Amino acid sequence: MKYSIRIPKEEIKAGEISLAQRYDLNVSYKDLGAVCDAVRYMKASAALAFLEKAIKMEVPIAYRRHNKHMGSRHELGGKKGKYPVKASKEVRLAIINAIANAENQGNLDAENMYVIHSAANKTRIERRSPSKGSIAWGRGMYGRSAINHSDIEYAKVEIGIANADYKGMTKKMKYFIGVKKASEPKIKAAKQQKQKPSNALNPEKTKEKKEKTIAIPEKKEADEEKKESATSTK
Repeated sequence: MKYSIRIPKEEIKAGEISLAQRYDLNVSYKDLGAVCDAVRYMKASAALAFLEKAIKMEVPIAYRRHNKHMGSRHELGGKKGKYPVKASKEVRLAIINAIANAENQGNLDAENMYVIHSAANKTRIERRSPSKGSIAWGRGMYGRSAINHSDIEYAKVEIGIANADYKGMTKKMKYFIGVKKASEPKIKAAKQQKQKPSNALNPEKTKEKKEKTIAIPEKKEADEEKKESATSTK
């Protein structure tokens, strides 16, 4: 299936950019689009870590479009969002495929790969047929079924990965990559503060624990002396 991004074939053959796609997915293309917006211009390793958290429902994903009657999230600063687990899994697999393609080509630096292209679109629409036990009137058989019907919409995901020094990088891409880089240290600092032990804030508690551990062997020695004295008296 063709890609929506226009890249010269020479650059793809030279290994300057790595592409991957997953198509005919039974996933909402609206959810896939929101996940692609969240991952775009991120470092490949950071994008995988972010999607793993989204799959575990630890981090919500913002919805810039298709967010009518959707609740706002305090984690996103009041923006609307939710947890599209199914879409996050599919985008994560597409990124893993793109990284594998880059490793096979051998021209991309694994530690310096960025998601420069991520998009989601519909591929085909199929009409749902009624169940076997309720065939509608006018089809040559007896029975009743609902007049209304629903369709199955299949979607696809595209991922493009390249190094930061890619020649085809536009000014917009470079700007947003810089924005994503600036936000990463803040997230790491917040994680380190959460991971600090609680005893570090109260050094007195740690001293008390050490004193208790030291006092335990003294009690054992006293008990042993009592036992020895009791046996000697006998």
